[in-house]
Amino acid sequence: MEKLTQQEEAAMLAIWKAGKGLVKDFLEAHAAPVPPYTTLASTIKNLEKKGYVESRKIGNVYEYTPVIVEEEYKKRFMHGFVKDYFENSYKELVTFFAKEK
Repeated sequence: MEKLTQQEEAAMLAIWKAGKGLVKDFLEAHAAPVPPYTTLASTIKNLEKKGYVESRKIGNVYEYTPVIVEEEYKKRFMHGFVKDYFENSYKELVTFFAKEK
């Protein structure tokens, strides 16, 4: 599964918060600063291409549903973060933050 950009991650947080819905629903659930409708719609289409959401057409609009749950994404993200920055050692991660207080 591809890593998300900051913009995609913000969109996914709104999607997870809303559960499922239309782009307008995700705009309401999106943290500030809220992107323009067209920007969010384009971002959600990219998330669909990456396999993070799926859609179904209802009339003239699409309803989107997350494919991956938030907890699974966090687990994958943290594993990659620890691997890339702390030599795959959670002990190194804890030591780093203990020193930083």
